[in-house]
Amino acid sequence: MNPPRIQVIPCAPTKKVNGAAKIKKYPGTDSLDSNVYKNTADENSSWWYAFFVKCHSDEDEKPSWEPEFWQRFCPHPFFPSYRQFSRIISLGLIGCFAWCTLYTLVGNTAAPPNGKLFQLILLSICAHFGGWLMSLTTLPRLVGMLFTGLVLQNSGIINIDESFTEIINDLSHAALVVILIRAGLDLDPPALHRLKYTVIKLSLIPWVTEAATIAVLSKYFLDIPWDYAILLGTIVAAVAPAVVLPCLFRLRSKGYGVAKGIPTLIIAVASIGDSTSVAIFGVIKSIMFSDMSVTSVIIQGPISIFGGRSPTPHLKNSQTLLTGIGFGILWGLICGYVPERNDPFITPLRILLLLAGGMVAVFTSEIIGYGGAGPLGCVSAAFVALSSWSKQGWDVEDNPAATAFEIFWMICQPILFGIAGARIKLNELNYNVVSISLGILVTGVVIRILVTTLVGIGCKLNLKEKIFVAIAWMCKAIVQAALGPVALTMVAPDSPEYVYAEKLLTTCVLSIILTVPTGALLTTLLGTRLLTKAKHANSIPEIKRRKGRRPSMRDISIADEDNVSEEETSPKSTYHLGDELSVVNE
Repeated sequence: MNPPRIQVIPCAPTKKVNGAAKIKKYPGTDSLDSNVYKNTADENSSWWYAFFVKCHSDEDEKPSWEPEFWQRFCPHPFFPSYRQFSRIISLGLIGCFAWCTLYTLVGNTAAPPNGKLFQLILLSICAHFGGWLMSLTTLPRLVGMLFTGLVLQNSGIINIDESFTEIINDLSHAALVVILIRAGLDLDPPALHRLKYTVIKLSLIPWVTEAATIAVLSKYFLDIPWDYAILLGTIVAAVAPAVVLPCLFRLRSKGYGVAKGIPTLIIAVASIGDSTSVAIFGVIKSIMFSDMSVTSVIIQGPISIFGGRSPTPHLKNSQTLLTGIGFGILWGLICGYVPERNDPFITPLRILLLLAGGMVAVFTSEIIGYGGAGPLGCVSAAFVALSSWSKQGWDVEDNPAATAFEIFWMICQPILFGIAGARIKLNELNYNVVSISLGILVTGVVIRILVTTLVGIGCKLNLKEKIFVAIAWMCKAIVQAALGPVALTMVAPDSPEYVYAEKLLTTCVLSIILTVPTGALLTTLLGTRLLTKAKHANSIPEIKRRKGRRPSMRDISIADEDNVSEEETSPKSTYHLGDELSVVNE
């Protein structure tokens, strides 16, 4: 009889027993072939090795199946994982067959190289890739998308000219619906009710100041009429806090600014300013490009906001016109109670109802001549619907509707910023206008920072924290990309006003190029110097985001921030967004 075999289990994963026992390696962990790469330690410290590692997302570190030969021929991290490769192949096949179907339906419009749909599809794909490349740096993806459109247009690969006016206008309005509904879903009803004066003070006063500054300077230095100057001011005054979210996450994980809820304050206040920009832009645009009488123009603003009897000739037989906030409240209540709360299909039905109502509000308001009503309807509908859903059990901070519209925005983002970059033609650019626009933008940003710091008096923030918050609110991106090209689509190329619309678009694009990298860089460099570090910073965990999703304002863990404040100040208590913002308001 053979003697029994004794299995020896190693005590530590790095040791071998009797010089023979091998440690089993999980699939995909043996990343480099030792016969080819002998000095792994040197490779790990090299910049190119770090670059390839950064190309892989956190999702790729999770266990996944891959063929046995994959690591031999495609070693990690110098090649994509099998998961990445198979995903790219799947998306490529889906896109290829979708384009083939589209080509059979519309013909030459989708044919390369000059078909309109083909050029837009190519622009969107390249913009997405450009955004991914930019994400490997510390800059936001939208910068890469913007520069991708700029390069493709000026290199002759695509030609986005006046023939694209109608489709660009429709795409901009569709993206605007997604932007505004997301803004409405970001508003916390209890917090706004408790802190309405603080939020209004911090959001509207700096917005009005910057809009007025940009309008006055544009009138006298860019030599454009007052209506275009005010239109430009309303666009540029909007802020994009999502640009600095990755920087806020890094600072938060180290304990900076969490005790006073500064990341949440930055997000909560910005949504109101953006909604105000879009709504006032719609009202001014309707007045500028309308053929209505003087009386109709005067009462258009109140009707766009509250509703009323339509004075437009083609609607003279209609009764009361429900627009703006009135439509938003009605549609929000419908979305809140239809479908029934226990319906198994409640999530997709609520999302589609909210999206459909937003599309109807924006596009119909343009047709009837009340462009400011649609944006107000979108924001108010999302806000009212969220209030109803929260009473029925949905979380205000994280709910399926917010997740769905984040996905919609991921689709719209490369289209929107790619088109915005493609509308800039370097050979037609007036560099005198560029220099003047840069001066106007810098002046507006500096004045906004000063006003925000002064308005912050009365909040429990010290001077350094007020400056940091003001810097975080200097970034321009989403609203400027969505609304910048709109004026250009409303005037004929041979019209004298076309020059004014070009100046407006140029200034909007320059505001993105100037403020996004600057804001992200200043937030990263000055965050550790301007913000106060929590005493128990080591207890703050890294933020765990939902699988496969880019960072968003939903990832800020409000409860964790409150725990830090509790440890430093008081016993445990129940918390929501209003509680955190009240720390600033006290």
